[in-house]
Amino acid sequence: MKPAADRDAPSGDVGGVVTDGLWRSAGRPADWFSWRRGLPALVESVLANWQLVPDGFRGVGECALVLGVRTAEGLAAAAKFGWPHPESAHEHVALRLWDGAGAVRLIRADPARGVLLMERAGPADLTTVSIETACDVIAGLYPCLHRPATGQFARLSTLCAKWSAELAALPADSPAPHRLIAQASSLAADLASDPRTDGVLLHGDLHYFNVLSSQREPWLAIDPKPISGDPCYEVAPLLWNRWDEAVATGDVRNAVRARMFRVIDATGLDPDRVRDTVIVREMVNVLWALQDSPSPTADDREWITRSVTIAKAVQG
Repeated sequence: MKPAADRDAPSGDVGGVVTDGLWRSAGRPADWFSWRRGLPALVESVLANWQLVPDGFRGVGECALVLGVRTAEGLAAAAKFGWPHPESAHEHVALRLWDGAGAVRLIRADPARGVLLMERAGPADLTTVSIETACDVIAGLYPCLHRPATGQFARLSTLCAKWSAELAALPADSPAPHRLIAQASSLAADLASDPRTDGVLLHGDLHYFNVLSSQREPWLAIDPKPISGDPCYEVAPLLWNRWDEAVATGDVRNAVRARMFRVIDATGLDPDRVRDTVIVREMVNVLWALQDSPSPTADDREWITRSVTIAKAVQG
């Protein structure tokens, strides 16, 4: 979804909490706009029914509004109002399974309306520490988060089968090397047929912005997009985030590889499977960019170039 001016935000707010202009919304599906129109009433209802009082913090993600609140007992918490969509459908299930081990603790949930009340963490995230420390912290969270997946979660093998077919269907003149697209399609097909590809509960989007400081533990994960998969799948977001720092080293290839092997060395993950999943995820990023915008903008092309650069770097 590409940034653009908010074209369908309602007027009105809830005590200044939900206001126009929170999101830019070009490319959003119709149900997103329906959710956005109903958000002020939803926030008002939940705050009243759950006896929550906003205490001044507001965070806005791609698909959610997070409010700092106080419960009736005076507990500092975070209320998340998320657009209900497939990636978020089982966030509450993962949080309940983790029960505070490596991630924020879930206090209450209304998954049908996309509302979660969680332990408060932050505001500092892992962009406030060195890249080496950040990779070490995330590697240290893997043993807490990676546990047997239950049956509700989407399977990585199913996703890989879908991605393989979609990558194979990209035209030869796509703005990414055809050999990389073909390689990723083949690797995704291999992963789709490999029984090791499924079975472990993964966060799905574990990167520097999704790990916050905490009083209960030094760092806790937030905002999972959980799936049943292979832990090797978790590494790729560490490579494409904090990208400016990789570029600033003057040696992007080695900066990317240093991050990848720091996590591999700390966790004992299979280097070949990490490499393969990185290649697949990077080319899927290209796929999604092209699906969202058949005529790529300058920002799209920068994102595609980044994905290609990483896919090349991890191959030596």
